Amino acid sequence: MVYEYRCRDCSNVFEVQATKEEKAKGLNPVCPNCASKNTAQVFSSIGIFRRTVAGSAGGAFSCGPNPGSGCCG
Repeated sequence: MVYEYRCRDCSNVFEVQATKEEKAKGLNPVCPNCASKNTAQVFSSIGIFRRTVAGSAGGAFSCGPNPGSGCCG
């Protein structure tokens, strides 16, 4: 799985690749930009949207059978 983190010191956003087991044990990523350990996971609706549209049919953000302008078309 890929997790997105933001550095609280320099605002750099970066990705961390880890298994679900590693995530459950707790991740303490270091910012690759400034080497700070003051980081927090970012929960992005854009990432959820991309995953839902690409990975499932009929998800919360699915366009359905008749997409129009303002949806996916």
